[in-house]
Amino acid sequence: MSARKEKMSGLQRRKIRVRKAVSGTSERPRLNVYRSNKHIYAQIIDDTHSKTLAAACTKTGDNAGNIKKTDAAKKVGVIIGKKAIENGITKVV
Repeated sequence: MSARKEKMSGLQRRKIRVRKAVSGTSERPRLNVYRSNKHIYAQIIDDTHSKTLAAACTKTGDNAGNIKKTDAAKKVGVIIGKKAIENGITKVV
């Protein structure tokens, strides 16, 4: 197996392992954060109804541009937090 396929296989195994243990409900939804090479994505997900309740990423709005990844991650965190509070979400898994 090539190194790339092996890495992707490992990521898939990790995703499955984590998802078996962590599940979001409507009272306490799941916070999912994904970091690609360029962008950071965050979602608050209700797994019982299979709905995304809030989402934020570095691609849109004020986050777009050439800023450091740590600063971009902080901005995404603030945005997802504000959206969560607007939707009445105070706790996440």
